[in-house]
Amino acid sequence: MVLTFGILGNLVSFLVYLAPAPTFYRILKKKSTEGFQCVPYVVALLSSMLWMYYAMLKTNETLLITINSVGCFIEAIYVSIYISYAPKKARMLALKLVVLLNIVGFGLILIFTHFLVKGSVRVQVLGWICVTLSASVYVAPLSIMRQVIRTKSVEFMPISLSFALLLNAVMWFFYGLLLKDFYIGVPNIVGFIFGALQIILYLIYKNCKVDVEDKLPTDSVKTKTILTATTPEIHPICSLPIQDDHNIEIITVADEINGGDDSTGPTERKVDEPN
Repeated sequence: MVLTFGILGNLVSFLVYLAPAPTFYRILKKKSTEGFQCVPYVVALLSSMLWMYYAMLKTNETLLITINSVGCFIEAIYVSIYISYAPKKARMLALKLVVLLNIVGFGLILIFTHFLVKGSVRVQVLGWICVTLSASVYVAPLSIMRQVIRTKSVEFMPISLSFALLLNAVMWFFYGLLLKDFYIGVPNIVGFIFGALQIILYLIYKNCKVDVEDKLPTDSVKTKTILTATTPEIHPICSLPIQDDHNIEIITVADEINGGDDSTGPTERKVDEPN
């Protein structure tokens, strides 16, 4: 059973790691990051590095090593693409984060756990560091969940990714439980709770049409815009997806002007896409 859940966890995690691929394909194609943030990918890279180090300190953790080595490789590609095409200010911020977290931060943890703590205490200290980081990553969707409740729109929270993250948490929870590894099991309880909450929110708001009139600039012709997401891309839940032009349908309705004379027809207005 441990092997089964470990293999399934590897497969689901691999799909989750590939989820941002359409975003970075677009970045490569347009040669622009278009306002995307690098933080989720830098943190994900650090998380994979720490879990791989943790697995190396233990025995019978081969499946944890395989998926996190793949994760390090994929996240490093994402970060490299981001740095290559980001504007100067964003590029410098990304480089600083990489140096601070992935080089200095990981290096300090490595030195501390290798030279200052010994034996089983080393695994415990590193385990708690991994639990804290993983739990914080799982809690990150709170901002997106808050946005869903506020706007009554699931545009930025695709059900496919929410379900994948929920399934991922279940697989790794049972893997840690059967292996009697507290540090693997605990953060995935948090992941299961937030994954389930995302799916509940999706079911509640999936059929809601969003009136974004208050988000538009006012002028002489008041325009009511109904925004309907059709095929949003799958993205990490801690960042907002890039919407393609064909991904949204915009319907504009002009109010009556000058005593109800709407002979001029509806006035269309381009809505700024969220970054």
